[in-house]
Amino acid sequence: MQLSITARGKNANVLSHLLAKNPQNKYDRTHKGARVRLVYTTFTEEEVSLCLFAEPDSIDMVQNQKNLSDITQYMNDRQFVVSSLFCSYIRSALSTALNGKPKPEWASYVAQPFQMEATFGPVATDLPDTALKQLFEPLGYQVIIQREAVSYTFTAKQKSSVRFVTISGQVPLQLLLRHIFTLIPVLDHNKHYFIDQKEIEKLRRYGEGWLDDHPLRDLIIKRTLHFSKLIREMGLTKSSKESEEKEEGQVPLNQLRYETIVHTVKSLPFHRTIVDYGAGEGKLSERLAYIEGAKEILAVEPSVHAQTLAQNRFERLRDRKNIHAQPEMVWGSLFYYDERLKGKDIMILCEVIEHLDEMRLERVFATIMGEYQPQALIVTTPNAEYNARYQLFDSYRHPDHRFEWTRAEFLNWCHQLTSCYHYEVVTTGMGENDEKYGEPTQMAVFTRRKGGEKHG
Repeated sequence: MQLSITARGKNANVLSHLLAKNPQNKYDRTHKGARVRLVYTTFTEEEVSLCLFAEPDSIDMVQNQKNLSDITQYMNDRQFVVSSLFCSYIRSALSTALNGKPKPEWASYVAQPFQMEATFGPVATDLPDTALKQLFEPLGYQVIIQREAVSYTFTAKQKSSVRFVTISGQVPLQLLLRHIFTLIPVLDHNKHYFIDQKEIEKLRRYGEGWLDDHPLRDLIIKRTLHFSKLIREMGLTKSSKESEEKEEGQVPLNQLRYETIVHTVKSLPFHRTIVDYGAGEGKLSERLAYIEGAKEILAVEPSVHAQTLAQNRFERLRDRKNIHAQPEMVWGSLFYYDERLKGKDIMILCEVIEHLDEMRLERVFATIMGEYQPQALIVTTPNAEYNARYQLFDSYRHPDHRFEWTRAEFLNWCHQLTSCYHYEVVTTGMGENDEKYGEPTQMAVFTRRKGGEKHG
């Protein structure tokens, strides 16, 4: 993790006083379990360059976490990337400049702009390059984004999120640091600490004089505070997360999906046997259990962890009234044929297909429609056009998504399936309808035509 800062212009050497760091003295401290070093690489009257390094202890980062027997806790990028964690490490080293509190004889230079350049990285973010530029350019910076050269030739590498960011502009040191300390956590979007009112205070302090006028103010606040209660305290009413907290009186999108699917299942003339493919923690299967006429619900899931959570959920159903079918947990994958899934009334793939490589869908649906042949198949997936409402730019709603389709792309895919298999389809949307972008989720209900196995 590193941050490099260069100041050019008359009296640039004043930076050492604004930072309260003597270029002749060694700065090498341990802060929050990380070794933080600051070195000046250039120091003249008209040009000063410095570099901040932070080296966290990888063992110290995980030793107080739960599930210490799970080796996957060590498999993360926190010790390498510039993130909210990095900001917390270096805040102490830069506190004098951040707060604008140098010795009185240097206070007049706090507001003096210099020709500043700052480079930080590596940055791991789900935001595309366009978003990074739109965060910094309205503040008067020129933005250069660089990626390390790699020898790989496959196209997936072109989507690598790891990059170095350089911003430059005429700006006081304090304001530069406040911009950086506000926007790096926005890029990271993975806080390592408890988020409370202190985050609001920090946003207001560091964002004073510029945040309210920033064109991406809402995005900055939402990605910094995460939770609807804190977001409302900052003057916003909605979170940008597509399925989580909503304003009071609104149904969260994930709950709306479940309700719509349950209503669709009830409306079909056959729903004795149901397969919930990619059941996850079993939230949809739990709701399906209350459908009158249901006799069998198979919750298919490959993740052992999710299966455990789902099984606990299903056990709690046993003592409840109005349960028509006790969900059964089944290990399975879309890539393996399972005789038990053949010939069911309804098969459901709720927000599943976008987690698969698009090239593998043909084989998956050959198995489902050509071999399992359910009487009805319900598929839901995000509407990529609606992502503009979430200020997601050209990134996906979830880092595990392999693709997201527009309404036209989804409709075309549905018709391709009906041309190959003996099904007809009806498509619809779920969630708040936008005149330009449609609904956030799109759903297809395939039903088998009478007679015939496969054609086309």
